[in-house]
Amino acid sequence: MGRIRVLVVDDHRIFAESLAAALAAEPDVDVSAAGSGAAAQRCLERAAADGRRYDVLLVDADLGSAAGAAGVRTLNAVDTAAASASGAPAAAGGTPAGVDGIALVERVRSEHPATRTVVLAERDDARRAARALQAGASGWVAKDCSLSRLLAVMRGVLRDETHLPPALLTGVLRELTAARRHRTESEQLVESLTPREQEVLRCMVAGLGRKAVAERLYLSPHTVRTHMQNVLGKLGVHSTLAAVALARRAGVPPVEGDGGRVGSAAPA
Repeated sequence: MGRIRVLVVDDHRIFAESLAAALAAEPDVDVSAAGSGAAAQRCLERAAADGRRYDVLLVDADLGSAAGAAGVRTLNAVDTAAASASGAPAAAGGTPAGVDGIALVERVRSEHPATRTVVLAERDDARRAARALQAGASGWVAKDCSLSRLLAVMRGVLRDETHLPPALLTGVLRELTAARRHRTESEQLVESLTPREQEVLRCMVAGLGRKAVAERLYLSPHTVRTHMQNVLGKLGVHSTLAAVALARRAGVPPVEGDGGRVGSAAPA
């Protein structure tokens, strides 16, 4: 399989550095560490630009919840030597960011699809594990598992395997089945909207206000208000927030954020 390049992302410094040191002792593992989502993204971007992407991301499920998270942390001497030997960017200072573990997993899937992610959790939680898999994670591992177990999971996900603790399998399957059912119901509701109402909904998902939607779709604010009311009514919700949540479950994407207008100048 060759050498495995690993990035540990955890805002608990002692845990991150201890795990990095343990992994660096493996002859086929090169490791770096980051203490926040933003720091991890910078490491991933630098590595990709250098043509030396990370193979596996080990992400804290509770990333962002630790007090005093301090961005990217410099590894100890063993870790730095391992990282330098492979050309990995050593972790250096940065700033905390409000990107939680699951959100980071989703972003990595979108921006670095070749990198596999494994979520490290302090406790078993079927709902959160299901969310992690939906976001793109390849595994969910307890933080108190053995090093040999973690290494087996890392090597397994690189073979496109999915790893979950046996105790979570039933609960995760139940959550994924329920999510699929809710997604299907949400998709059916979205399909009941007219094309113009779907455009308005996509603008709502992007966080645009009524005036911005009007300018983007060449409509009057009054017409946009009517469309928004129709969207809420057809979706069976009572607020924009609820409509956006339903739209996301249905996989409705936001309008492009380049500021350009969509649609035509023809009346709606």
